[in-house]
Amino acid sequence: MSELRRRIFGRSGTPDSTPASSRDSSPAPGQETNKDGSEYQVVPRRKMERLRSDLRILRGKGRKRRMAWIFALGGVFGIFLAGFFATSNGSFDQLVQFTGMKDMNLDSILDILPTGVIRDVQELQTHEKEAVNYDSFSIGLAARSEGISAKYPVIMIPGVISTGLESWGTEEQSRQYFRKRLWGSWSMMRAMVLDKASWKRHIMLDKATGLDPPGIKLRSAQGFDAADFFITGYWIWNKILENLATIGYDPSNAFTAAYDWRLSYQNYEIRDQYFTRLKNHIEVGKQLTGLKVVLLSHSMGSQVLYYFFHWAEAEGYGNGGPTWVNDHIESWINISGCMLGALKDVPAVLSGEMRDTVQLNAFAVYGLEKFLSRSERADIFRAMPGISSMLPIGGEAVWGNATWAPDDRPGQNFTYGKFLNFRETNSSSSPGNLTIAQSLPYLFNHTEQWYVNEIKRSYSQGVAHSKKEVEENQRVPQKWMNPLETRLPHAPDMKIFCFYGVGKPTERAYYYREDGAINSTAVMIDSSVTTPNGGVDHGVVLGEGDGTVNLLSSGYMCSKGWKIDRYNPAKIPVITYEMPHEPDRFSPRGGPNTGDHVDILGRSSLNDLILRVAGGKGHTITDTIYSNIRDYAKRVKIYDDDAEEEERRHALEGDGDSD
Repeated sequence: MSELRRRIFGRSGTPDSTPASSRDSSPAPGQETNKDGSEYQVVPRRKMERLRSDLRILRGKGRKRRMAWIFALGGVFGIFLAGFFATSNGSFDQLVQFTGMKDMNLDSILDILPTGVIRDVQELQTHEKEAVNYDSFSIGLAARSEGISAKYPVIMIPGVISTGLESWGTEEQSRQYFRKRLWGSWSMMRAMVLDKASWKRHIMLDKATGLDPPGIKLRSAQGFDAADFFITGYWIWNKILENLATIGYDPSNAFTAAYDWRLSYQNYEIRDQYFTRLKNHIEVGKQLTGLKVVLLSHSMGSQVLYYFFHWAEAEGYGNGGPTWVNDHIESWINISGCMLGALKDVPAVLSGEMRDTVQLNAFAVYGLEKFLSRSERADIFRAMPGISSMLPIGGEAVWGNATWAPDDRPGQNFTYGKFLNFRETNSSSSPGNLTIAQSLPYLFNHTEQWYVNEIKRSYSQGVAHSKKEVEENQRVPQKWMNPLETRLPHAPDMKIFCFYGVGKPTERAYYYREDGAINSTAVMIDSSVTTPNGGVDHGVVLGEGDGTVNLLSSGYMCSKGWKIDRYNPAKIPVITYEMPHEPDRFSPRGGPNTGDHVDILGRSSLNDLILRVAGGKGHTITDTIYSNIRDYAKRVKIYDDDAEEEERRHALEGDGDSD
């Protein structure tokens, strides 16, 4: 296997290892060299475009021969795929024997491929690597040339998919996986394929305790390796780490606070003492430098960090007192934060589906159902209560009702407020069309009691309409992750920066139907519903956002919610900077101008903004809005709680449905 990789890609290493580039020390100031001695440089735009043009020409010339290569390997993969979906009656072994491939390995397969095909692959890999090397460190080098250098200690809190989970169990069932990642590596892929039942036992939490099942011990990977790459080659935080390193950051003044995202927030502390460790890292960072800390959070990590602010100051928990956040936190960089939840969390838990699964073609859907069915996927999601922290927050006040939603657009012949749309059926149990406020009780009525108990014990999705309610909720841990029921800390010296992508179609509502293949109460997304204008795609109603998190969730608190006194009594300044999704069609990850929820971590402008905040230049960043979030936020039915605003609220409720 290693010989195969060396012959095609010219490198060694195991598929499970993090790429070497993420572990090599970045060049120190005045020592801007690659491993081969060549210098890093900031490349002019024109030269970079010429390089990319050359790369496209190379791809065009090699297309025919690469298609032959793909066809050859595709035939081999097709044989294994057929066996993969075969039953457990020995048909796969019979298939291997029938094709004469029992003793064949990938090295021998490579031997029969034409030399020209291998040469083309190597040449293509070299040019792609050259393009990546030109991009690497360029934002940091440009910032350094402007005098920006490391100033504040930086701590990064990753999102839900970012952190790898590795096995530390030593019981017989776990020994083969010891220190292997069962989430976030090729080991995960192998375990899913070759030992699915064992993988499920390891990845799912105990349904009674919400902690590790007996005899199993999964923990989040730590250090920069925990979140720089998801699997080999698929970067997450790596580009941010590269650019931070270029202006002077290293493990002495930067840290990744990885966590086991499967757990409920309260269990982070019970099992792993996560919040205690995070608080200590922040205090040590300030003690060593004399400066407050800059916190970076992405996606679900922003909810985790918001919860932490309350935990750190609360008596009987972090015991930091009412000024701890103000004394220790310089800035909070909230990247693509799902502050009001992620709508796709509902179908994931309800039926094990989301846009990614229903848009597959018929063959892929058949294969996925044979390998990991909808009911299995739903069961896995429910056994990860941390994911359900992203159930939508705010009810009809934020997400609309049966006739209206704040983000409905002119000329729209339906409302986003109808969240789960059940088409007419012959069954009397069909619930009709449900709003967000109705969908959550429906979800709880169609899930197991242990799941309902865990979620209601851990989280809350409501709205506090008065300062009195907010202050009372400061003492209720299950409300600490909800910014509409609690407030920001009294930290007038802290700054908040909200950076997120816009302009990418994002799940907003769903069409559902009964799933008679399972039982009379099971439901599934009705993938037969598609509209010509693209507003509904395979049963998924599309709205605005970054492809994963809806615009109202990522933008409302930043543009309006934290401007309301009861949610931000210290008047912490909040800067909102939106980034339009303008992908490079030649880049599989969208290129330097993507606004995608995950790929935005490699976006050039985002990296530049992060370096400015960390380097003490955050005051140069101003509000930059491209979407209609301000208009949508005004229509959200949450108001200031004085008498004048209360009268305005009643007046608006009278004509709100006509918006």
